[in-house]
Amino acid sequence: MGLHFHRNQDGTTTGRNEANGFTVTLADAEEVKRQLYEDAGWEYSPPPPPARSGFHRFTLVHEEFGDAPSGDERYAGLRARPPEGCVAVDRGWFALECERPGRTLVDAVAGTVAEVRRTHGLVMNSLGVDKPQEWCGAAHKDGHAAEIVAHLVLMAAGRARLLGYRRKDVVRLLDATGIE
Repeated sequence: MGLHFHRNQDGTTTGRNEANGFTVTLADAEEVKRQLYEDAGWEYSPPPPPARSGFHRFTLVHEEFGDAPSGDERYAGLRARPPEGCVAVDRGWFALECERPGRTLVDAVAGTVAEVRRTHGLVMNSLGVDKPQEWCGAAHKDGHAAEIVAHLVLMAAGRARLLGYRRKDVVRLLDATGIE
């Protein structure tokens, strides 16, 4: 069974349950999700209230191709002393659920990644975004689209390192895009 969501050009969201063809289109994307979950017989949990002003919620993940288990000893110090505003969680892999300050979501992620690297010597290299190619549009700078951007940058940096690229190589590539 698959539930599919699509953001329409008019600002509405359409959800479809592929198993039975149930389809709903509404302005409230969360209500579309609730109705599809109900139709599928799945438990629906509403999203948490928004983060307080100047703070951003995100999940940092340490992904390894060797499938390091969540209980790996490298995570012991980070479990005992996570950055302020973060909680270590086990999702079958190691992750930090965070609510951290920052001018933007990307700023909050960058500060947290740097703190973990400095304090614990571990590079958190993902935000755990599934299907990052499913771009929902840039509704605002700190929404899901920003999580996708941060996820892809962290993932690219980690994989570039594995291939032997250095920071200057990645920065040169980023500079070549002309992004200001």
